[in-house]
Amino acid sequence: MKAGFAVKNITPRVGVELCGFGPFLNRHSIGVRDLLEARAAAFEVAGKRAVLISCDLIGVPREIADLAKSLITAQRPDLTPADIMIACSHTHSGPSVRTYTGWGASDPVYVRILPYKIAQAGLDALDRLEEVTAKVATVPCEGIGLNREYDKDNPPLEDVLPETWRPAMPERTDTTCTVLQFVAAGNRLVGFMAYFGCHPVVCCAQTRYIHGDYPGVAMRCLMREMPGSVGLFLQGAQGDVNSCVVHKPEQEALLALDVIAARFARAVRHGLREGKDMEVESLATVLRDVDFTARKSFTLERLAELRQEQEVIVNRADADDAERAVRMAVVKLEGIERITNTLLSGAVPKVTAPLQGIRLGPVTFLGTPFEVMQAIKNDVVAAAKSPIPLVMGLCNDSLGYATDRHCANRGGYAADTVPLIVGRLPFEDIHGELCAALLEIDKALTAD
Repeated sequence: MKAGFAVKNITPRVGVELCGFGPFLNRHSIGVRDLLEARAAAFEVAGKRAVLISCDLIGVPREIADLAKSLITAQRPDLTPADIMIACSHTHSGPSVRTYTGWGASDPVYVRILPYKIAQAGLDALDRLEEVTAKVATVPCEGIGLNREYDKDNPPLEDVLPETWRPAMPERTDTTCTVLQFVAAGNRLVGFMAYFGCHPVVCCAQTRYIHGDYPGVAMRCLMREMPGSVGLFLQGAQGDVNSCVVHKPEQEALLALDVIAARFARAVRHGLREGKDMEVESLATVLRDVDFTARKSFTLERLAELRQEQEVIVNRADADDAERAVRMAVVKLEGIERITNTLLSGAVPKVTAPLQGIRLGPVTFLGTPFEVMQAIKNDVVAAAKSPIPLVMGLCNDSLGYATDRHCANRGGYAADTVPLIVGRLPFEDIHGELCAALLEIDKALTAD
């Protein structure tokens, strides 16, 4: 097989708003703690080619992903959109990119030039294809995340900074990471990938520095240790998993960032040491638009009730934009308007999402545009035919949470509020439907 790797700087200028943590926070960046990058891997097996690009961003909307893909295929007509996957780490210390209403204003200049930078990373990787040997290992990766839906979120620093800390429910988090590496002639490590699921939220609402959070800092550290290599972080099922350090003051968070990044980097180093030869005889790709059923109770009548509830909050004579409830009501009103227009158009109540698969020998990258919860990933992995199925989030679009059944039935932020933030209908059964759709893609890619 052949592989090629490349990196492109996608760091915005200082002053852009950072994305995440709340409505209209005016969280403008004040400096660059670490560069943001688009890191690309290109593969060729028996004449078939594919590209995977990992971006240090909270997510990208589909129009940006599709434009970046079209820029690549325009110069490489042997490729199709199915052959190109654009993934994001979900760092909350990067710019907003037209993904979430009120969660940071997008910078028009940055948004305009971003797809060209992402595409160039992919094109450069294709230009650098060379014969490689692939290796893979799955190794322990502990002391990083906790399940915020089932466990205690935001524990004290003195609890989580000791290297012996572990969450109360490790079974509801990733406790391993999968590390792929690609070695060229002369025993040169040209590229590596690390797959792991956990929100990159070591730095939160009170922090104002640009960086890729723990995975971005770790990957760049490892790349400096191994000059000439490019490392891609592949975000897994992070929907209900937060980093153990979260919601801390800026100075504490920035200091803890190096601690958590070091834990992840240590696990990846272990994976690189333990890598075993991986036979890659085939490469296959699939891209499908899949319709997910919208919640039947989310009617025009229900939307009208929600609108009235939020208007009571914002139409008060004493409404204050310093109040979170007022700012959140404005976010919800915009989402209600977008969803109302969708229903009034006569469209079938559904959410269409791109799902993608890339099969590289025994490894299958299963890309979704969601923040996937652990239970969904576990169900897919248990039933998949692929020897090494990697369920990924934030790929090719950014459509909010894929909640497990428990969280969906309970309701709350992930199931009910985020649909308004991203302007789409809530799901009826994303757990069951996403599992089924991903297993269909896995089946298609593993068919002899």
